[in-house]
Amino acid sequence: MGRQPMPIGTYGKIRFTQTSTGWRAKARYRGHDGVIRDLSRSGKSKTQAEREVKIAVARALQSTSGGDFTARSRFREVAAPWLARQEQRATAGERAVGTIDNYRSILDNRVLKALGELQLFEVTTGRLNKFLSAVKEETSAAHARTARAVVGGILRYAINSSGALTTNPIRDVDPIEGGPTQLVRALTREERRTWLAQLELDPKAVRHDLPDLTRFMLATGVRIGEALALYWEDVTLPNEDGTGVKLGVARFEWTVVRVKGVGLVRTDPKTPASERTLPLTSWAITMLRERRRVALAEGRSLASPVFPDSLGGLRDPSNTRRSLRECRGSEGFSWVKSHVYRKTAGTVLDEAGYSPRQIADFLGHARPSVTLDRYVGRGSVEPTIADAMEDLL
Repeated sequence: MGRQPMPIGTYGKIRFTQTSTGWRAKARYRGHDGVIRDLSRSGKSKTQAEREVKIAVARALQSTSGGDFTARSRFREVAAPWLARQEQRATAGERAVGTIDNYRSILDNRVLKALGELQLFEVTTGRLNKFLSAVKEETSAAHARTARAVVGGILRYAINSSGALTTNPIRDVDPIEGGPTQLVRALTREERRTWLAQLELDPKAVRHDLPDLTRFMLATGVRIGEALALYWEDVTLPNEDGTGVKLGVARFEWTVVRVKGVGLVRTDPKTPASERTLPLTSWAITMLRERRRVALAEGRSLASPVFPDSLGGLRDPSNTRRSLRECRGSEGFSWVKSHVYRKTAGTVLDEAGYSPRQIADFLGHARPSVTLDRYVGRGSVEPTIADAMEDLL
């Protein structure tokens, strides 16, 4: 007889991990939808960490309160409690904080301006098609899809909480086509050398610490939020005299996001697959040793960022992306964004013969198909393929 799942609305044994600044507590709970999820919280003491994770689980298990909505309720009236519910889910670890920020932005800047004063029965499929087409034309297909997800969620909330509508008109809107899929583009060996040399010669790029950050992201293929969330306590380096550990590694268990009303915080990464320990190249180890010497000389503790802002604290990923855009230099690199480093790392591993699963594990992807479709450069064909095809006929 198989192991029975934990009952709905309960959580299992709390696990603890000691850090340089205190304790981290992790709990696995089963929500009212039957899905089992993980939550983690930190505290200066083991007791505090346990208390924080229990509070978070309790909030996650709270059922959503219903609203007295009717078909004549304003769309804006339903949007507010829907967004509050999404924020609760982010607090419970069910949603990424960055996702909620995207929802809030598209809701304030697009959705409510167009639909906010409509009564629910007035939000028809025809009106939604016109609205989403306008969003796509003015911004992009990706923004239009986010707007569709937000509108659909709000209408679904009105249906499930009060039965204000009998059907969700979002189901019948036209597909949002995003145009032809672009081939993945990664930096070639020569482009990597030119790009780094360009950054080294740019005073602004050096001032914003872009050369070292670029090298690290190329060596690890991590997301920019993961790189900026890395603390020295998460890095293990071999001693220069050859003693101690033989392999340098970095553990990625956090990402940096900006939370409205709070500021920059370290939170759980995008998916459970994103929590991983990666080996470091020799040149990355050399660079990190020098940075650690500087950090210790400046009196920074192990519980401080490897790539800090000018004050030694967490660095904003959005501001860092903007600095990268401003330091692109020649038009030949106008296409380079921080995610190109991940695609370059994935492409290099693919060319070295590693399997899609191995590359997915390295990049922190749950599915190898995502790795192949979006993170491995394609377009050039191996010349020796002709040899294999020689006797086809």
